[in-house]
Amino acid sequence: MSGVATRPERAAARRGAAATGPGRLLGRLVGTAFGRAVLACLALAGWALWTGGVLDGPVARQVRGSTVYAAPGVDLDRAAAERVVGNRRLVVLIMEPGADLREACDDTERATQGTLVLAMSRDGEDWDTYGCSRLGGDGPRDLGRAMVVETTIGRGADAFVDRPVEALKVIVLNYDRLVRAGLVPDGARTISPSLPRYLLAGGAVAGVVAGAAVLWFGGRRAGRLADARRAGRDARADERAALGAATAVLAQQIIDLDGRVGPVAPAYRRLAADYVGLLDDVSGVDGDAESLRRLRERVEELSGRAADLADDTASGRRADRPGGGRPDRTGAGKPGGPATGRPDKAAAGKPGRAAAGAAGKGRTRGRGRR
Repeated sequence: MSGVATRPERAAARRGAAATGPGRLLGRLVGTAFGRAVLACLALAGWALWTGGVLDGPVARQVRGSTVYAAPGVDLDRAAAERVVGNRRLVVLIMEPGADLREACDDTERATQGTLVLAMSRDGEDWDTYGCSRLGGDGPRDLGRAMVVETTIGRGADAFVDRPVEALKVIVLNYDRLVRAGLVPDGARTISPSLPRYLLAGGAVAGVVAGAAVLWFGGRRAGRLADARRAGRDARADERAALGAATAVLAQQIIDLDGRVGPVAPAYRRLAADYVGLLDDVSGVDGDAESLRRLRERVEELSGRAADLADDTASGRRADRPGGGRPDRTGAGKPGGPATGRPDKAAAGKPGRAAAGAAGKGRTRGRGRR
């Protein structure tokens, strides 16, 4: 049946769909330099988001830039608590009663690297505390120090269950004793952006500098090209104006010659034919300055030929016989009478004038037609 596709046709249709599917388009994109650059930027952006805590919970996001976290419902002057802790390598998490302190401490692992974390929550008349040290490595000595630090940091805070800020002051005193004992490294907590953020910032600065440089050099190049185009347009306009003026002068010369030698002279006809061909070339010129210059040279050449023809006609020579002269039919006869090449009939009929006729005939033979 014509309406049912055969198996080879369905296979060809599937192959065509696969050839034009998203995988094919992605392969073409990755195969280009632009596509690879886009993928690299996407990977860098994902890395920056991941290290920046895009997947962190509310506790981790808070302590990335702060030393104290207070859960909703906990009565704590957080500004005063942060002043008490200062810039020590200490992070205190005050959670709601009954919270899983170990889970809260684990949630802040990437956000509190290089610090001592103490999670605490009220448990009746005492504080329930859980410490996690992220100051050292995983060696046996580091593990022993971490155990001592974690069990010591919260001592004495139970006396101030109703006053969390005072409890923080006790915790800070314990931290300072641990620093003096050499169990906790001295120094302030430094909060620095992750490496991808540095890369993104550097890339942004490099992009701005590179873009500014490209715009500056591009502007200079565009200015030079615009100036060259303007100079070319001016040159073409000058050539067109000169060509138009020369063509008008040549046309006037040809008109003047037409009234003086007539259109039958061969040299004039050749000049007029060349002028017609020149007009065809002028109408079909593409505007190139060099072409316009060559056409103007042709116009000047034709104008010179027209001037030569005008000089020939002015000197009494025919345009098609340069150097020849029109014969002078007037001669020197006897005074008072015409001097022609024919004998005077009146003189031939009268004996008294025979001598004069013979003399006139001799003079005509000397200066008349040959």
